[in-house]
Amino acid sequence: MSGDGAAPGDAEENLRPLRTDLRPIVEAVREADAGAFVAVGDRFDDDLRYLTRFSGPDRPYALVVVPDDENADHAGRAVLCAPALFGEQAEREFVAAARDADAEPTDDAGAGPTDDADVEFHDGVAREVRTEGVGDHAGERAAGVVDDLADGANAAAEGDGPTVLAPASIPHDAAVYLERADNDLTSTDAVADARARKTPAEADRLRRVQRAAVAGMARAEAVLAESGVTDTTAEKSERGRRPPLRWEGEPLTTERLRREVNQVLAARGVRDAGNTVIGAGPSAADLHYVGDDPIRPGETVLLDVSPRGPDGYYGDVTRTFVVDGDGGWERRAYVAVEAAREAALAEIEPGVPAKTVHGEAAAELAAYGFDPNADEGEAGFTHGTGHGVGVSLHEGPSLSGAGELRPGHVVTVEPGVYDPEIGGVRLEDLVLVTDDGYEILAVYPFGIVPSERD
Repeated sequence: MSGDGAAPGDAEENLRPLRTDLRPIVEAVREADAGAFVAVGDRFDDDLRYLTRFSGPDRPYALVVVPDDENADHAGRAVLCAPALFGEQAEREFVAAARDADAEPTDDAGAGPTDDADVEFHDGVAREVRTEGVGDHAGERAAGVVDDLADGANAAAEGDGPTVLAPASIPHDAAVYLERADNDLTSTDAVADARARKTPAEADRLRRVQRAAVAGMARAEAVLAESGVTDTTAEKSERGRRPPLRWEGEPLTTERLRREVNQVLAARGVRDAGNTVIGAGPSAADLHYVGDDPIRPGETVLLDVSPRGPDGYYGDVTRTFVVDGDGGWERRAYVAVEAAREAALAEIEPGVPAKTVHGEAAAELAAYGFDPNADEGEAGFTHGTGHGVGVSLHEGPSLSGAGELRPGHVVTVEPGVYDPEIGGVRLEDLVLVTDDGYEILAVYPFGIVPSERD
């Protein structure tokens, strides 16, 4: 079983080509006896970003995928209905990038290379970009392509259009256009299933952004280690809380610390995406706190750093620190969460039911006296042990859901305990399920007392 080390040979300058295998979508259409698959969205639609690798505009466009049973050279055909002004970019990102770089095109006599258009696609699914009808709604354009390519061959009854598969998230107006064209729209999980298992190229991207995330964490820990406890901050106020720590002559707050983290992320070429969660004291019990709170001695400081890389993939790492703690609730919680993390990791391998990982973490927390089934706002463990990460920060599989872990799954392992009146402790790493165990995609040390890391 792999342990807490990163895989060798993943240097950023040697990233493998990032491209999506559309064969699972073609097979889903065939298995459903459907005519086509359609996705509609914009650059912010993660399903469409994954399927096309096209980082297009913020207005809707569409993808249509059909089996190509009449052409033995192709497993299927995929048409991207792109805005006209983005035609060249779509050709580059959706079509050219999907060609098999290892295959050389030949002329009809096999004498040698000819045109790039003759190069086979890596997954056997031929791709093209269409820009006609740009004034029409993306759903209407998709319906036109379905009518052109599917030919009603899989009609449910005489005179009906084909069954069309689509993600459940397809916009309502796009669905209306498809149904008005006599297509029978049916939702499919094929995209979610494909996204759940990462390719080596996707794992490359996840490692890269996770390294940036832990660099941001290192900066936060260094700031906390440098912050000062003065004679004033050492004394508790009448309400029992001490004045804020001071750093570089000013009170240290969660917003000041967040800015330090985000500067490091930007320097590493990733975006914080509004996901740098930092809570201190009671706000550390808020799972997604992005406000501004003073950071006080003796209270938990919870940092959850989840940036997004240039290819759309996320990182996700969490650590918890206490400056000048007294070894009370926060120390007991930290020890319990560390034990829960180890218990969860010990279960991760192919074939293990995802729920088992969560169950072992929850049982460990219960053994330390924390409620493993607490509701939001109550004291204890209030969330699942982990979730998938990819082009969405939260995607499949869930470690609290159904199904088994498989090689290629990338999940967070993030047990935590919280008390709304005191604070929270959470420890989180990003883990790739491998053939024989797991790999932590970027290692970062543990310790409740902050220190400067080399």
